[in-house]
Amino acid sequence: MTSTAVGTARTAPGGSDRPLTEAYDVALLDLDGVVYAGPHAIEHAVDSLAAAREAGMRLAYVTNNASRPPRVVAEHLTELGAPAEASDVINSAQAAARLIAGKVPAGSKVLVVGGAGLVEALAEHGLVAVGSLDEEPLAVVQGYDPSVGWQQLAEASYAVAKGLPWVASNTDLTVPTARGIAPGNGTLVAAVRTATGVEPEVAGKPLPPMHRETVLRTGAKRPLVVGDRLDTDIEGAHNGGVDSLLVFTGVTTPAQLLAAEPRHRPTYLAADLRGLLTAQPAVAAGADGEHRCGGWSARVLDGTLLISGDGGDRYDGLRALCGAAWTALDRDGVSADGHKALAELGF
Repeated sequence: MTSTAVGTARTAPGGSDRPLTEAYDVALLDLDGVVYAGPHAIEHAVDSLAAAREAGMRLAYVTNNASRPPRVVAEHLTELGAPAEASDVINSAQAAARLIAGKVPAGSKVLVVGGAGLVEALAEHGLVAVGSLDEEPLAVVQGYDPSVGWQQLAEASYAVAKGLPWVASNTDLTVPTARGIAPGNGTLVAAVRTATGVEPEVAGKPLPPMHRETVLRTGAKRPLVVGDRLDTDIEGAHNGGVDSLLVFTGVTTPAQLLAAEPRHRPTYLAADLRGLLTAQPAVAAGADGEHRCGGWSARVLDGTLLISGDGGDRYDGLRALCGAAWTALDRDGVSADGHKALAELGF
């Protein structure tokens, strides 16, 4: 098993000679794009999660989506067949509420731009949610909810412009849905930022408040972050100094992974959550500049990624490509062209 400390530049995906369910005690699972997309479970997710729990791994569902309270998320997961209790769900609303609680006295009013998830998280800290600046709140908290419209954004803008502390649950620009990719909380935060010229304090992934909230609530000793986004899940793991597994069931593409900067490079990668149940092959770097994994070998020649091999697991080929691409990127500062190599692997 490998581990990456904060600031370490990973030059290839890591390897584990044991299934990840044995190497780590808690899986910190993103939801949207990893476990489900909208109302539907992602293929293989439910069976893989059940098998991981049976193997002794604790499952914690960690999401930047602040719209729904943990019990509602747990009910949705249970309906899909995934093992979940309300205490297994940690969201950015909880991390944001903890930040707010450190800024205002107990019992204070807080202007909420978002949904029930934020309201319940504030109540857990003895804070009172209100919907207007006229109710004299002492802070503003903003999180994603499909109901957020102009009036709420205007109220937030008035309050922020007046100087009230402003905490955003997260700044994800997009959110995956059953119909495709939709605007996320980051687009709504941008509206208030544009109106006021003020930057919010952000609680969610990839920033430390979300990692702290997760560790506090799970007691994880050897956590593994599992996600589909480089700029939230994987960067959050990097910032927390813990290992990560990237799955390709959400927004990240293989081409984006090849061009990833150091803070966006996962420890492991897999097609989907079945990757939790298996060992992870290591990438070997040769003196000749080649990177090998499984039956595949990858290198960079004249700015182009080349792949050769025996037709084995294409994700082994992707691991080898990552090793060659990341090493070249760190050395030359320019991403190598991997389109042809990815096409040869069937991506």
